[in-house]
Amino acid sequence: MSSPIVLTLAILFVTAVFFVWGKIRSDIVALCSLLSLVLLGILKPGEALAGFSNSVVIMMVGLFIVGGAIFQTGLAKSISLRLLKFAGKSEIKLFLLVVLVTVFFGSFVSNTGTVALLLPIVVSMATEAGTNSRRLLMPMAYASSMGGMMTLIGTPPNMIINDTLIKAGYGSLSFFSFLPVGLMITAIGIVYLFPVSKILTRKKEKSSKTGSVKTPDQLSKEYQLADNLFRIEVSKNSDVINKKLSELNITENYHISILVVRRKDTQDGKFFKPVINQRNSRLVSADTTLLPDDLLYVFGNFEEVKKFVTDHKLSFLDKSVSETSRRPDFSRDIKFDEIGIAEVVVMSNSKLVNKMVKESGFRTNYNVNILGIKRSREYLIYNVKDEKIHSGDALLVQGTWQDIERLNNNEPDVVVVGQPSIEASKVPLTSRAPIAAIIMIAMVVAMVINIVPPVIAVMLAALAMILTGCFRNVEAAYKTINWESIVLFAAMIPMATAMEKTGASQMISGSIVGGLDSYGPYAVMAGIYLATSFLTMFISNTATAVLFAPIALQSALSMGVSPYPFLFAVTVAASMCFASPFSTPPNALVMSAGRYTFMDYVKMGLPLQIIYMIVMVFFIPLIFPF
Repeated sequence: MSSPIVLTLAILFVTAVFFVWGKIRSDIVALCSLLSLVLLGILKPGEALAGFSNSVVIMMVGLFIVGGAIFQTGLAKSISLRLLKFAGKSEIKLFLLVVLVTVFFGSFVSNTGTVALLLPIVVSMATEAGTNSRRLLMPMAYASSMGGMMTLIGTPPNMIINDTLIKAGYGSLSFFSFLPVGLMITAIGIVYLFPVSKILTRKKEKSSKTGSVKTPDQLSKEYQLADNLFRIEVSKNSDVINKKLSELNITENYHISILVVRRKDTQDGKFFKPVINQRNSRLVSADTTLLPDDLLYVFGNFEEVKKFVTDHKLSFLDKSVSETSRRPDFSRDIKFDEIGIAEVVVMSNSKLVNKMVKESGFRTNYNVNILGIKRSREYLIYNVKDEKIHSGDALLVQGTWQDIERLNNNEPDVVVVGQPSIEASKVPLTSRAPIAAIIMIAMVVAMVINIVPPVIAVMLAALAMILTGCFRNVEAAYKTINWESIVLFAAMIPMATAMEKTGASQMISGSIVGGLDSYGPYAVMAGIYLATSFLTMFISNTATAVLFAPIALQSALSMGVSPYPFLFAVTVAASMCFASPFSTPPNALVMSAGRYTFMDYVKMGLPLQIIYMIVMVFFIPLIFPF
């Protein structure tokens, strides 16, 4: 055995040990492995860094962004709520729904794309159902690979063995040649994964200490924001048309506040957008001029709002009326992507103490309104402009998230509870959900009918998500990328190059197959399956399929038997490798979201791999005889 082979296998062994140990981050271990291959002269720098330009790695980056947009726009939550109607409160129905939907999509779309699209949806489903997402995400990744075994285009190893058969003079496999094997694999996977996946939930979750930070929804309920918020439409015969808000003197006359003015994007359009004031903010200013059909979000006492509506010939947009109060109810969720709210606490030494709210300067200096005051256990929410601010008061402020963040950074007299930028990132951009859905569907269609290469389809979709405002800014898009998974996958790709370059792969495969010739086709096929499955734990399934397809073909021909069962053993073993996070992109994609360790994959995936090997060695020859 030559020294390059020994060194390569030694690096592979040490890398595997550190992965199993789990005390060092997996991406750091992978980078150390890559650098070792370079420093020992096994790979050139260009070969070692080739993984970072690999199309699959680039596609994973784009898919993280697409998935982040699906989550950020609230599309994931919307879809998950619809799917949950089929599952109800049943844990097994939810599990089956996730697995079967993933298998279906994985049959026609790349398993990487399937997982990236479904990942935010499944996380939302788990949250809504009160289920630990760790129990669903890894089975979902496995199910995408199971779905890939249903059709010819489901996974790259399928196409590799088909190409090998064609080059050897055999007929091409049909689109559904893999279906019997895929159905058996899926049935076994479901029976195994549902009970065994419970081990994934035993790991203690790190409690997220949020302290007294409240979500916008919680603040809205606490200060009764929704109960005192009304949507008013400017009728065509109203006397407020073409008047500035400063001329109407609404705050003085009615003791109410107009939070947002929304206007049609075009004269005949159906979509409304917040009016931007002269300071480039969505907060209403005194210079805002009202036009016909404008929608006003008005905060205040119902009787005062009703008087305002009557005096100026306006109309309530919400028509549903409570039987007890005979008042319109604000029937829709407040869009906190437009109305940012936060709680600020007044310090004891603050210059604001004993000043009236209207003298605080919050609106002039920071472009934010004070909507309410919490004083001990009392909530002041009506006509607060004339209230004096006391030490220790909690003020409910409203404005854009950027302005609230500016208040947090620049106002020394108050403390903003929580971090506005983080709270803003949690608020879905619901107005962009339809756009995100269109982009997602266009990407899937482009990948299915192969208009452009998959990686280009994904990158176009990711760019479109950013340009159409499905993220608040580019930085938010970059934050959705899990770099640990990307670096881990990219850094392990050169290991396949090293093993092929040094001859380590051929040595392993040749010794296994050569030693089993005398025991008949079943033994040889089992050896090919075992070797393929073992190497896929450390190099990509595509690489192992490329390596073992010709070996399987030659082994069958030398024994005078059909190559079909041998090649099917290769594709099943390569695709059904679940004991490693970097054997397939789906495994890597869910690693961060599920907070899985390398040993989680070993515990869940290794027994399933062994079960598949035992079953497939006997099942495949029944479908494709020797």
